[in-house]
Amino acid sequence: MSRTIVQVATITILALLAAGGCAVDERQWMKLNEKYTTEEFRRDHAACLKSGKLDDACMRSRGWVAVNPSGKAETPKDPLARDIGNPGGTRRGY
Repeated sequence: MSRTIVQVATITILALLAAGGCAVDERQWMKLNEKYTTEEFRRDHAACLKSGKLDDACMRSRGWVAVNPSGKAETPKDPLARDIGNPGGTRRGY
């Protein structure tokens, strides 16, 4: 029985390690007021990869700007919007 537990634990650890290695940097980069080619981007991107992670300072030093620095598009919240999910403030017992 303990051998089965060790096998399950080993498989779980390996699965977690594999999933952690799948993190992808989905930011988009561009150069402002300058024309560039896909080949230039690929060359600079490859040159700025350090240990599998993109070095932002390296990309910026080559003139690139991250279009979505956080990795995801954020929608600003409207300060005048109201939450009307429960206008009466009471619970309904359906």
